[in-house]
Amino acid sequence: MFKRMFLMLIIAGLIFGGIFGYKAVGNYFMNQYFDSMPMPVATITATTVTTAQWQPYVSAVGSFAAVNSTELSTEASGIVTSIQFDNASEVRRGQLLLTLDDSVDQADLTRLSAASKLAELELNRLQTLLKDKGVSELDVRRRESEAAQARAAVASQQARIAQKTIHAPFDGITGIRQVSLGQLVSPGDNVVSLQSLDPIYLNFSLPEQQLASISKGQQLTVSVDAWTGQQFTGEITAIAPAVRQSSRSIEVQATFANPEHKLRPGMFARVQMDTGESSEVTLIPQTAIQFNPYGNSVFVIRDNDGKLTAHQRFVSTGQSRGDVIAVTDGLTPGDRVATSGLLKLRNGAEVQISDNEQASPTADPSPEPANQ
Repeated sequence: MFKRMFLMLIIAGLIFGGIFGYKAVGNYFMNQYFDSMPMPVATITATTVTTAQWQPYVSAVGSFAAVNSTELSTEASGIVTSIQFDNASEVRRGQLLLTLDDSVDQADLTRLSAASKLAELELNRLQTLLKDKGVSELDVRRRESEAAQARAAVASQQARIAQKTIHAPFDGITGIRQVSLGQLVSPGDNVVSLQSLDPIYLNFSLPEQQLASISKGQQLTVSVDAWTGQQFTGEITAIAPAVRQSSRSIEVQATFANPEHKLRPGMFARVQMDTGESSEVTLIPQTAIQFNPYGNSVFVIRDNDGKLTAHQRFVSTGQSRGDVIAVTDGLTPGDRVATSGLLKLRNGAEVQISDNEQASPTADPSPEPANQ
C-alpha cells in the first residue's frame, strides 16, 4: 500500500512539475519577446525653451467697501410727514432727509418754555428782594433750582423734537427708501441706506509670506468684472497688525479715488501689486511639466543622427502665469521639450514631432477666453 502511495505521489509531482515548468518557460520567452519588441514611435508636440523678462507681483482678490456706510433709522416713533431726498441721490452732510410729526412735542415745548420764563421771572424778583433782606437766601436758592430744572426740561424737549428728524451724517449717496409719507415708524426702523463712494476702500487678504513685500503707500492696480479692460489704481493705506491664526493670512486695506463712482461697495476685485525689479526667467508651457510627489520632470528631445529621442529630466519650477511656467533649474534656453503626449513616453523613447500647429498647446502668459 505504501508503495502504491509513493508511486502516486511521484506521478503527481511529475505532472504538476511539468505544468509549472511549462508556464515558467512560456512566461520567460514571452517576456523576452516583449522586452526585445521595438516600441512604436510616439507622435508628440514640442517647443523650444525660451526666456522673458518678468515683473514679480503679488495677486489677490478682494471686495470694495465704503469709507462710511450706515442704515439710517429713527430714534423716535411717529408719522412720516416729509421726505426730503430722492432714491439714489447725492446728499451733503447735515442735509435734512426726513421729518416725523412733532405737533404734540411742539405744544409741550411751548408749555415748558412758558414755565421756564415764569421761573426766571420769579428768580429775578427774589434776587431783588434778597438785596433788601426781604426774603431768605434759602428761598432764592430754591428758585434757582426750579429755574434750572425748567431750562433742562426745555432742552430735553428740544432734543426729543430733534429726534423726529433725520439729517445726513456725512456726504454720500442714498439707497432706496424703505418708508413712505404717512407711514408710522418705530424707533430703529430702517429708513434708507447711505454710502460714501469717494474715496472707497478695498479689503483683501495676503499670505503671511508676502508681508515683507508690502508696505503702506505702495501702489496697486485692480480690475473688476463691471468694467472689462479697465484698471483702477490705488494705494495701500492700512495693514492689519496681526496675522489670522486660522488662515495664516494678513488683512490689507487700500484706498481708491472714485470721483465717477464706478467702484461700488461689495464689488469683487482682482488685485495685482508689483513687488520688485523685473528679471529674466526661463519659460516653458505648463503642459510640458509632469507634476509628481517626488519631483517635477520634463522630457527633453535629443537628435541622435536624425533620430529623435525623449529623455526624462527633473526640473525645479517657479511662478506660473497663464499657460506658461518658470523653470528655475534643470533647463537652459534652446532646449527642446515635449509639450503633449507625455503619457506615451518613457526614457529613451523614439519620437516624432507633429507638424499640426493646432495640436500644440497654447503658451500665453495672459490667456483670455474668446468671445463667442
